[in-house]
Amino acid sequence: MSKQSMREEAERLIRETMARKELTIKQGNTRIETTCGKCGAPNRISAAKGAVRVKFACKQCGHKQETL
Repeated sequence: MSKQSMREEAERLIRETMARKELTIKQGNTRIETTCGKCGAPNRISAAKGAVRVKFACKQCGHKQETL
């Protein structure tokens, strides 16, 4: 199967399932990967839908900051 035919098959299956009302699509929180401005440690923050800047504290050093 080519990529195009696989894509068409997937779209067809999704349309059929949505027509039968068995599939519900939900939008959840956004996960942001950021680094601490003080120690450089990686942090993973969950942001609400539509939020641009999220306040968080670094998991390693506890430095309080906002995401960009």
